[in-house]
Amino acid sequence: MPALVLDGRPVANRILEEVAAGSAELARLRGRPPTLVAVGVGEDPATRSYFRSIGRLAEKAGVRFEARYLPADVSTAGLVEEVGRLNADPEADGVLIQMPLPPHLDAGRVAEVLDPAKDVDGITPENAGRLFLGRPHLTPSTPVGGLEVLKAYNIPIEGRRAVVVGRSNILGKPLALLLLAENATVTVCHRQTRNLAQITWEAELLCVGAGRPGLITADMVRPGAVVLDFGTNWTEGGLVGDVDFEAVKQVAAAITPVPGGIGPVTTAVLLRNTLRAARRS
Repeated sequence: MPALVLDGRPVANRILEEVAAGSAELARLRGRPPTLVAVGVGEDPATRSYFRSIGRLAEKAGVRFEARYLPADVSTAGLVEEVGRLNADPEADGVLIQMPLPPHLDAGRVAEVLDPAKDVDGITPENAGRLFLGRPHLTPSTPVGGLEVLKAYNIPIEGRRAVVVGRSNILGKPLALLLLAENATVTVCHRQTRNLAQITWEAELLCVGAGRPGLITADMVRPGAVVLDFGTNWTEGGLVGDVDFEAVKQVAAAITPVPGGIGPVTTAVLLRNTLRAARRS
């Protein structure tokens, strides 16, 4: 039978309802709602689309949202200066720096100067270190969104063989740590991995976020596996994931679509992190 399609929208709506209630309570206590400021660099259409999506869901969640766009040729010093202003701004409860940054910018330096208390996507060394030590505060929203989908559909994680394809600081690495914390046995693959198909075929939970459309085909997926597609690739045909959805759907037990799978849950988790940051401030 075709796989169960794991629709992320009802999962996101449940989280947004919780955030809306918390935002309203916080607004009554201090006179203003939680505020998230997102910073993008250049004219990247994917970033602008993502920020528009955040804005729509933020309105539902009672969170004030502001998008700031810096010129494509901004220097690392210029971006660091903007981050410093947001660190000092008492109205900005959460700050999102959209990654990946253009290659001429030092993303590590930017992460180092961001206030960990406002780091709603978990990119700072402090928040990444807390996750590594099993004491997370603000955790990257995309991998948490994937786990929220699994839990919402009562898909077990403990004891299962999980394979993560991709090792980015905002998805692959934190996702591996989160899966370990849920007692999965985890393998992380990347572009230097040999025999990728052999490894992915062994996965009971296959999590893919490498940024390559169509990377995972049906012959790479173990029958009955659960497939989480974190890919967001803009093509002439629209937004697609890293998994050949129609083919893999015939093999897997469950699969997330793109769009409509993990994406909306990611945004909802980001807004929940903003509320948590606002409460702590």
